[in-house]
Amino acid sequence: MKKFQYDTCVIGCGPAGFAAAMRSYDFDNHVCIIEGNQVGGAGIHDGALSSKSMWELSKDYAMARRTDRGYSASALSVDYEQVRDTVFQAVRDKQYQILSQIETFSKKDNTSRSLTLIYGWGKFLSNKSILVTKKDGEVIQIDAKNFIIATGSHPRKHPTLEIDGERIITSDHILKLKAFPRRMLIIGAGVVGCEFATIFAEFAQTKVHLLDSQDRVIPFEDDDISDFAGKMLEDIGVNIHHKASLRGIEKYDTHIDVILEYKDGHTEVIAVDTILISIGRVPTLKKLGLEEIGIEITQRGLVKVDDNCMVCDNIFAAGDISGNAALVNVAEMEGRFAAKAIESKTPHSLRYRNMSTIMFFNPEISLIGRSEKDCQAEKRAYKVIFYRHELISRAIAMRETEGFFKIIVSDEDNPKILGMRAAGPQAAASVMYVATLMDQRMHLEDIMKTVHPHPSFTEGIQECLRILHGKSIFKPEAFPQYISFKTWRPQ
Repeated sequence: MKKFQYDTCVIGCGPAGFAAAMRSYDFDNHVCIIEGNQVGGAGIHDGALSSKSMWELSKDYAMARRTDRGYSASALSVDYEQVRDTVFQAVRDKQYQILSQIETFSKKDNTSRSLTLIYGWGKFLSNKSILVTKKDGEVIQIDAKNFIIATGSHPRKHPTLEIDGERIITSDHILKLKAFPRRMLIIGAGVVGCEFATIFAEFAQTKVHLLDSQDRVIPFEDDDISDFAGKMLEDIGVNIHHKASLRGIEKYDTHIDVILEYKDGHTEVIAVDTILISIGRVPTLKKLGLEEIGIEITQRGLVKVDDNCMVCDNIFAAGDISGNAALVNVAEMEGRFAAKAIESKTPHSLRYRNMSTIMFFNPEISLIGRSEKDCQAEKRAYKVIFYRHELISRAIAMRETEGFFKIIVSDEDNPKILGMRAAGPQAAASVMYVATLMDQRMHLEDIMKTVHPHPSFTEGIQECLRILHGKSIFKPEAFPQYISFKTWRPQ
């Protein structure tokens, strides 16, 4: 059996693994990357990039269908196979960028540093060695001073439904569909379930049912955010089944009967063609043999890591398997941090509090920092401003006034921003502006000195902060339907 020696071995070439490998390469290491499936992982394939490519196409199609702007498109049609091919092209573009970089730094001689990609599945022999079963069946041994596990996650199975990949599917099978389903049930009203509901509803080829066990979608968010998202879904034609659970299904050649049971006791039967299961993801760890080298896997299927992403001695972990938010930006951050921790170049621990994210609905919703629910759970007094886009000149010019800014600040004379929620065009960019202010721990008086361009969406943020000091141009008293402002203090 062939043996190879490296400084660092990264298991998995998704967002966390690739970021970790490149950062380790920066430190003049010989780095080996083991990938058992496809370079890019779920961050590119059957995940973030592919679903957001579909979202962009669905958004464009929905815009082309609009007739309220003085123009209309005739004989508009959409073909799922062509949509799928466009998404595949986006996926390939990013995958080949990664491959091109790996090949650029794949040195075969004994230079100071190198990158080597091996396709196969790794299993630990010890904390210094793994066996890799390559795709052609050959087994090799990789010895390394340090390992970074970044094997990602996969869709969670449903407790009663068997996934067949054709009629009962997960996000892994979306791009394997050959046509738009006429009727679809999405099980799970979290972010991913609501995103796919948005995508298929916006293409206007599928009657979408969304099964929500709670009384609101995305229930972890503040009620006003959840209500906004729920109304948006209903406005584009999604039928949300609140407070409902799946009692069972009956498969027929032509359709699937779905039996739904509601908390008030009544039952409803609906007919669909496809069921999409979107109830979260679980870490991919089982084939690594971690238990055999004394590494414990928690009941949630995660590995325990410390503040330096360390599992034990010379083994580190990053991405979905570490139990933090299953987001590409978090995975990349952890992968880079793990590579730095190996080199003892981490002056501070990872910071997750101000991690911004986007929910790809229509309009998109972005968020950062604490919500009202968070502050109330912490018994922390706060002030909150809710400012609708109807008052923002840029939104009026775009004819896109269905959106808002919601900013939460500390309850003090010169407050700091604690969190923000934004919906509408450029929501993510607006949140990143606030993220910078939060990272710099700036107080309101300093923030208000900034002059914003006109017309821009961030003028709405400027107005939100002026309201706190009673200096806004548009006053809450004149526009109570668009502006709300309140203070909350623990009893």
